[in-house]
Amino acid sequence: MEGVDSVMDERQPSKPLGAAESRELLADAVRLLIAATIGTEAEPEVLADLAVQVAGVTGHLAAYAPNRGDGPTARYSDNPDLARDASALASRMPYDMIIGRANPISPPITIEIDPPRAIGRTSFPEAFQGAPGCVHGAALAGAFDIVLTAANIIAGAAGPTVSLNITFKEPTLIGLPTMFEAWVVRTEGRRTYSRGRLIQGDATTVEAEGVFLAVGRSAVEAMHRRNAQLPSPDA
Repeated sequence: MEGVDSVMDERQPSKPLGAAESRELLADAVRLLIAATIGTEAEPEVLADLAVQVAGVTGHLAAYAPNRGDGPTARYSDNPDLARDASALASRMPYDMIIGRANPISPPITIEIDPPRAIGRTSFPEAFQGAPGCVHGAALAGAFDIVLTAANIIAGAAGPTVSLNITFKEPTLIGLPTMFEAWVVRTEGRRTYSRGRLIQGDATTVEAEGVFLAVGRSAVEAMHRRNAQLPSPDA
């Protein structure tokens, strides 16, 4: 894949990295591997040889995986203050499939705060393609779920999703700068009603409406106390 070496050179640290930064560097490398895997036109024998090499790297990395016991480990920050800061969503959920910089299947989307709006920015790579040249609708729905949640946090009304309705107005194209924006419309009791839109170029390509169940601070802190008993992402 053209430019891989230069891209990774840009990511090389000038000083030793901590655990979180090292995980993000690894995730960046795997993102490049995913892009190269999708875009390659190599001969079958080359692909077979590369598969063996990648399997070797994977086996080496797997040797450092913890014993998962009954199932996968939930990996979130145990800092309850981050749960009330929309701009810290990525720090709280480093392995999230939408915004987690340590998760190589995330685009990732970066979250910005412009009260009362939450703004998400990304450019979806080819791995998120549905129809030819277009971003898959499932990826867009997942992105809206996170950006609407960020808007809810700004309004002090964060909580789990009750419903999410997506209206596709125009195709959202792969590889182009994409901006999500979301805001809270109203709250009724414990329910929060939020809206959002996706802008690409001068067009609104997707609109979204979500209903969320607001969770109080004590419930959020109780959740994080439970999470604190699980292995830390930087352990």
